[in-house]
Amino acid sequence: MVYIANCNANPDFIPIASGGDGASVQFWYVGYSPSLGTIIVAHQGTDFSKIQAIATDVNIFMKNFDSTLFPGISSSVKVHSGFANAQAKTATTILSAVKTAISAHSAGKVTIVGHSLGAALALLDGVYLPLHITGVSFQVITYGMPRVGNQAFADYVDAHLSLTHINNRKDIVPIVPGRFLGYRHPSGEVHIMNNGQWVSCPGQDNTSTQCIVGAVPNIFASSPMDHIGPYDAITVGC
Repeated sequence: MVYIANCNANPDFIPIASGGDGASVQFWYVGYSPSLGTIIVAHQGTDFSKIQAIATDVNIFMKNFDSTLFPGISSSVKVHSGFANAQAKTATTILSAVKTAISAHSAGKVTIVGHSLGAALALLDGVYLPLHITGVSFQVITYGMPRVGNQAFADYVDAHLSLTHINNRKDIVPIVPGRFLGYRHPSGEVHIMNNGQWVSCPGQDNTSTQCIVGAVPNIFASSPMDHIGPYDAITVGC
């Protein structure tokens, strides 16, 4: 019944394509929302019952982008190997679906969304798709997003992409992988505080106690259940 309610909340949504198996390839879909006037690309988050998804998360070594998928990106930009490998599995299929959707609906905007692992994939798609599609605007909106790349990656995102990454209370996921490993969040954080207030956190990895890095200085100060929400009364994975 929850899924029916979620579908009824978006009655005009038009599916274009979908894929994935929820294990070795995260579920994803592409569609068009006439009421919002945007193509939507969405990625599934980590399913902790699937060992393949967990293996993707923990493959924290960094690598350069594949130049065939990400032409022209500086070699100084490095990203999480597990996330990059997962994004590569669906990149060209999603690109084709987005092009089809733009053509079919004369769309001028693409919104890419995801939670947790899906948030990391959404951010990588947000870098990838504009390299191959022109004439439309892109925005990425994520929830509970882990760090995806190094300082050069964060700087590239800040310079080229509209990103909002929303973190809930004392969620553990947005503080990993750690900054001591060379990882850095791009700008665009919005933090939901314990009192439910939404606070904009300017800059990269803002250390204010009103923002996720300051509120959760280490994994022992976290509350893992905050990862699923609520985000504006929505609990992920329900």
